[in-house]
Amino acid sequence: MDEADYSRIGRRRISARQIDELIGLARGLCADGSISEADVQCLQSWLAAQVGITEYPLLRQLYDRIEAIFDDGVADDEERADLFETLRVFTGAKNELGEMLRPTELPLCDPPPSLSFPGQRYCLTGTFLYGRRKECEDVVVQRGGEIGALTKKTHVLVIGGYATESWKHSSFGNKILKACEYREAGTPISIVSEKHWVAHI
Repeated sequence: MDEADYSRIGRRRISARQIDELIGLARGLCADGSISEADVQCLQSWLAAQVGITEYPLLRQLYDRIEAIFDDGVADDEERADLFETLRVFTGAKNELGEMLRPTELPLCDPPPSLSFPGQRYCLTGTFLYGRRKECEDVVVQRGGEIGALTKKTHVLVIGGYATESWKHSSFGNKILKACEYREAGTPISIVSEKHWVAHI
């Protein structure tokens, strides 16, 4: 092994330790069922110390998201609720943390349909790589689409890129299962991944 090999192994070990620490920190911050602005600042400080020495993109993405939250100097209720849900999903299990599921593990339409926005009603569920939920919803609205709760009038359900194998038992898993029921009953609803949705925006 040369120096580059040792360096790669060292970075992987650091990343593994960081994930363990992040899980513990996130569980602690979410323990009371909500996240305060002080909690967000605590997580921001921890991430700031980690992003330069990690191989794990999740840490950079979380850091960038928190930096965006504080663009206006305050973490409002909606932003904190969105971050809480993100951390809750990420702390499902160590070997599931932030992994994107293979298409065969989610009930996505196969083949995936072509997407349009004008006159189409979208429902978004899960945690998105693209950005905060409000940002993703704004993308749909700006292109002429509508955002609403999952009903038989929904045209497209988009599943966020971060999901774990326990999705059926998560809060957003209920939407996925309900959409499957609609589809099997003949309702023309498309279930697509965030990656497929992003390719159409």
